[in-house]
Amino acid sequence: MAAHRTRLVAVANEKGGVGKTAMVVNLASALALENQKVLVVDMDPQHNAGTGLGVEITDGVRSVYDLITDPRAGAFNEVVTPTKWKGLDLIPSHIDLAGAEIELVDEEGRENRLKEALADIIDHYDIVLMDTPPSLSLLTINVFAAAREVLIPCQTQPYAFHALEGLFDTIADVKAEINPDLEICGIVPTFFDQRTRISRDILDRLRSDERYRELVFNTLIRTNTAIAESADAGRPVVSHRTSSYGAADFKALAREFLVRRPA
Repeated sequence: MAAHRTRLVAVANEKGGVGKTAMVVNLASALALENQKVLVVDMDPQHNAGTGLGVEITDGVRSVYDLITDPRAGAFNEVVTPTKWKGLDLIPSHIDLAGAEIELVDEEGRENRLKEALADIIDHYDIVLMDTPPSLSLLTINVFAAAREVLIPCQTQPYAFHALEGLFDTIADVKAEINPDLEICGIVPTFFDQRTRISRDILDRLRSDERYRELVFNTLIRTNTAIAESADAGRPVVSHRTSSYGAADFKALAREFLVRRPA
């Protein structure tokens, strides 16, 4: 692959239920359709990103847990799992990842374990999308330390909107103390339903708030049952329900993402 600067993107929100993992899975697959070489790194112990990509997590398979607990585990061909879709690979998670924070509590440089482990892997890709747990933890900090960009899915509901302030504070703290290269790529409104007043109101507030308005993507991820059905089938919506609103939205998001860079 020609020399290039890989985009290292944390997909994060400290509030659960905002469509974070669905964004990782479906944006990654839509980017692969745009001829991008994409790696998904699943840093959530629930390993839903792997499930959504149809990858069965079995005992003996190298996972991101091995990467951050054993510095010698980072050989490309040992930790990267190809998916069924051309140009899209996965470093899977494992339930053992839930205990990694305790295991690393006394380790020096524990916040940079993921960054160090990925150093020899990322150059194989155009884009690395990293899924995060729905809470602030050492796992999340590891992702922020490794990333250059943060992509924020925000459910168009009041609780998700109000949670943005805390997330922005966390990102600012990581930027100041750990990773000066970290920037916010943008905010993607999710679960948007034009029929409901509250959904329209939260979108208006995102687009008018001086803290957020320049960061809000034009693309909306609309409420669409095809996205959930695709996750249940272990397939990205752009492959499983190609004519659905969900597929159209994620394809549009991929195109906008490719031309949008942090300020």
